[in-house]
Amino acid sequence: MNVLIVDDEVPARQRLRGLIQEIGEPYQVVGEAANGVEAVRKCTGEEIDLILMYIRMPGMDGLQAASNLSRKATPPAVIFVTAYEDHALAAFQENAVDYLLKPIRRNRLERALSRASAFTRPQLQALQKMQEGESGHVYSNYRGGVQRIPVEDIIYLRADQKYVTVLHSGRESLLEESLKSLEQRFSGRFLRIHRNALVARQRVIGLEKASDG
Repeated sequence: MNVLIVDDEVPARQRLRGLIQEIGEPYQVVGEAANGVEAVRKCTGEEIDLILMYIRMPGMDGLQAASNLSRKATPPAVIFVTAYEDHALAAFQENAVDYLLKPIRRNRLERALSRASAFTRPQLQALQKMQEGESGHVYSNYRGGVQRIPVEDIIYLRADQKYVTVLHSGRESLLEESLKSLEQRFSGRFLRIHRNALVARQRVIGLEKASDG
């Protein structure tokens, strides 16, 4: 996964580069930028899969840069870095994968990297090819790869903020496709039991409304 580090302080960029080098594959730093303008320019000219982006920078800050990059056909995933907790809400409004507070610890960075939910370009290409040829599966980003889940293995689908959780064969995965889109794509296979939940029809043995609705 190609990583771009964006921070207006050189020592901060060096520390992040060192931590990513310690973590190793599949992450590799392919560039650095000192502000949002440089970050946008580098993402235009190079293949960047993930950005570690400081928020407070002169000129175009990290939030503005992320908003700009979100308009790309295949935008990079963004993990925001800051020294201020009060930026958290704004960060997630820009669809950040995660939000790291300085000083950054290696184990916390590793967790953030593993949560990077945006598909890389090779994964997107593979996903598009699979979806073109198959209609009986959904696909989840899983530990740096694409997980293929047969629809017949799905027990339920539940919308949770910007993701959809799918329970299948005893485990859970996250999908980036909307619940409405999944309902339309697999028309007849699922029963909507709540505005945020679809259950496989073959799994339903009864319906009971609880006191809380």
